[in-house]
Amino acid sequence: MSVTSVDKDFDNLTLTLVADFDAPVERVWRLWSDPRQLERWWGPSEYPATVEDHDLSPGGGVAYFMTGPQGDKSRGLWQITEVTPPTSLEFVDRFADPDGTPLPDAPPTTVQVRLTEHEGGTRMRVRSLFASPEHMEELVRLGAPEVFATCVGQMDTLLAE
Repeated sequence: MSVTSVDKDFDNLTLTLVADFDAPVERVWRLWSDPRQLERWWGPSEYPATVEDHDLSPGGGVAYFMTGPQGDKSRGLWQITEVTPPTSLEFVDRFADPDGTPLPDAPPTTVQVRLTEHEGGTRMRVRSLFASPEHMEELVRLGAPEVFATCVGQMDTLLAE
């Protein structure tokens, strides 16, 4: 797996994942910018993602749902705040109801993605900023860092194709 570190910083309410890939920056960027490729790694294998809308421009967004083994669906939305292809993407990630409306009681997570050339390949740094200590503690308790690391690990298969 390409994930080299996952750092939980409770003082700054951040989770930072670093992964190194043996692929050029432009190729790793396509895993984010192509909705069909994003679907293949964004969710865990037992909860695959389906991207319904995909607009990676400031003010744009991504609407998706994940389907569980029993057919249950969890929806999410990204609000794109900044994008500089092929090296950076920032968005606010929110849980949504079945109609795609952000859940008012679920705090948002701000996500910063940075892709840089590194040792002939690409280093990807994904930094998640949480709304409160309680928000971060709850997601860590639910195993979100481990699940996200597993999802990012699925990128290796796509890059090998």
